[in-house]
Amino acid sequence: MLGLGTLPIASALAGTGQERFSPAPKALAGKRWAMVVDINKCDNCMKCQRACHAAHNVPDIKDREEEVKWIWSEPFEKVFPGLENKYVGHGAQKHHCMVMCNHCENPACVRVCPTKATYKREDGIVMMDYHRCVGCRYCMAACPYGARSFNFQDPRPCIKQKNLEYPARRKGVVEKCNFCAERLAAGLLPLCVEACPRNVLAFGDLENPHSQVRKLLTTRLALQRRVELGTHPNVYYLV
Repeated sequence: MLGLGTLPIASALAGTGQERFSPAPKALAGKRWAMVVDINKCDNCMKCQRACHAAHNVPDIKDREEEVKWIWSEPFEKVFPGLENKYVGHGAQKHHCMVMCNHCENPACVRVCPTKATYKREDGIVMMDYHRCVGCRYCMAACPYGARSFNFQDPRPCIKQKNLEYPARRKGVVEKCNFCAERLAAGLLPLCVEACPRNVLAFGDLENPHSQVRKLLTTRLALQRRVELGTHPNVYYLV
């Protein structure tokens, strides 16, 4: 049994590679969804993580070798190795950065998945079909950002308060951030964006010149993680 409950907008075609969430008339539409993170605004309060993990039934596993995470915090020098400067005592480099799946334009994880459990939607979101996942972890090996977690154990006993509106996973599958595809289908922004009290996160369509993310990226200097790899991440960091 995969889920804790049944999503009202869940597709009956789970496992076929078709979309899990049927868009409602008010669904948000975009050609290339992206997230922008303002490093200097973040105080590492982790409200975004708590909201995300609670809504998506992410288990709270204390063992660092088996932990599951969709969004988390890393120091600047780990997120952007080689860009740190030990002589700079202020600015973005002193901050932690919120990290998640980058929903790459050229995702390595999609290419290596033997069952097509990992696939990219037309709007750029890289999704997981948990019914197709066989736990080979090729996607984890291919992802250069460490954005995927494997369920070494049954995650359900480690969920503090179950959200019956979202399916839980099972032992032996990989999971990750999905840019809150279920919320976009209902006309809502990703929960991490709404939960942040300091407006650290912005979300929108990069192809729309009037979107908030497009405006931020045309007026501020932004970094992408490991651009030399050619994955073209859709998560940008303002510095």
